[in-house]
Amino acid sequence: MTDPRSTPAAGGQDRQPPVRELARRILHPHAAGIDIGSERHYVAVPPECDPQPVRCFGCLTPDLQALAHWLKACGVDTAALEATGVYWIPVAQVLEENGIDVYLVDARQAKNLPGRKTDVKDCQWLQELHSQGMLARAFRPPDAICVLRSYWRHRKGLVERTAVPIQLMHKSLEQMNLQLHKVLSDVTGVTGLKIIRAILKGERDPVALAQLKHPLVRSSEDTIAQALTGDWRAEHLFTLRQAVELYDVYQQKIEACAQEIEAYRKTLDSRGDPKDLPPAPRGTRRKNPAHFDLRERLYEITGVDLTLLPGIDAMTAQTVVSECGTELSRFATEKHFSSWLGLCPNHEISGGKVLRRRTRRVRTRAARALRVAAQSLHKSKTALGAYYRRMRGRLGPAKAITATAHKLAILIYRMFRYGMEYVEQGQDLYEQQYQERTRRLLAKRVRQMGYGMVDLQTGEVVS
Repeated sequence: MTDPRSTPAAGGQDRQPPVRELARRILHPHAAGIDIGSERHYVAVPPECDPQPVRCFGCLTPDLQALAHWLKACGVDTAALEATGVYWIPVAQVLEENGIDVYLVDARQAKNLPGRKTDVKDCQWLQELHSQGMLARAFRPPDAICVLRSYWRHRKGLVERTAVPIQLMHKSLEQMNLQLHKVLSDVTGVTGLKIIRAILKGERDPVALAQLKHPLVRSSEDTIAQALTGDWRAEHLFTLRQAVELYDVYQQKIEACAQEIEAYRKTLDSRGDPKDLPPAPRGTRRKNPAHFDLRERLYEITGVDLTLLPGIDAMTAQTVVSECGTELSRFATEKHFSSWLGLCPNHEISGGKVLRRRTRRVRTRAARALRVAAQSLHKSKTALGAYYRRMRGRLGPAKAITATAHKLAILIYRMFRYGMEYVEQGQDLYEQQYQERTRRLLAKRVRQMGYGMVDLQTGEVVS
């Protein structure tokens, strides 16, 4: 008797072979899924672990302790939770203290699942996907770096908030027609603050105020005196005084935060001796610098000098270290690291056709700092500066910044991962190497077409 599955079907077409159902691979048999919320968290465990596999817990610390004890009683050794604001941080800390491996995952990995979205279904989907190993863990630096990152992010927030009192100073001065910001590049610089504090103490003579200028200020005393001739109204002087007081408070908080960072930095492991550091390269002074030698402290932690890279100063290096840490072994290659930063093309292919090549939209502070560093190389006489200008002429400013930031990310990865040192080759050597590569490529294409190239100056055949 003939097997019907091997008999040709009507019309001369063979029947499709039977589809074998693939068995599910369970990589984490004791996994839990947690749907994080602001007031309550929904937790799911495997059905065989508890008669009630889905439970709801509050956000208070006793509730989180009860959550951890219940997971331990169910034999759970790993849990997946979505990165939802900052609500996941207390949950993750309590679970890690109780020996449960926490998988922090991106919410986009489960947003396209079928069915109506509910908190119960979300935690069950997370548990199901995590048990099968289908969720990728988000990158988190070690705990020691997380503490440093919290301090540095708070300091950055304080620096950004100082913009508000500075704007209030500008508004008060403008309403009194004191055009100080027109003759000085920064009213909160040495000269600007001296003049403003003298005004608040009662000085009204424009000539006497102009004599407070720093020798490096380009504007003359006569120009500054003319800009300081205005209408001294009491209400605007009051708002100016309060704006200066707010500015001073923020500066005190920034200094206190810097002292806390310096105290915590001494508790970290040392990998380098600051005596081995070469002299610091001269560069432009940044606004709101650190109140200690940040370059030496970074070298003690990392064992490498990131400020050797063009465009990277101590503040940018501190941002990269606080966001990424010093151990980049979590990223298998430099391509994985640049992809995590969102500094490489993200090819979206459908039907063998590339639909889009734009980079992924990620909000990484380290990538933002590298983009700013790349943009500062537009006049640099280094190899990276020449690369940025060449890419800008081909692709435009935005893509040139991304491409140069990608180069910086690769160099940082190599320095951290392999201990390599950056050696600057200069823009002249870079241009020579670029011309040589172009010549070889052109000669190769000409040979493929069956022709040859001759050097017009020497008359020799170019190989």
